[in-house]
Amino acid sequence: MKEAIHPEYKEATIACACGEEFTTKTTKGDLKVEICSNCHPVYTGKKKKSAKGGRIERFKKKYGIED
Repeated sequence: MKEAIHPEYKEATIACACGEEFTTKTTKGDLKVEICSNCHPVYTGKKKKSAKGGRIERFKKKYGIED
């Protein structure tokens, strides 16, 4: 690797709007984010996956077809 061309890699604190903070390493420095894995609806289980079903299930439901 060439000398003196890479940015400085240092410890940084990531702060979320929910109050969660964690430490990692980055070239940017301290960061503030709006959402993290601690408060994201998909990771916390507050949001469920879409229950639309597939094309076949919707067709069967629409026309009342039983298996």
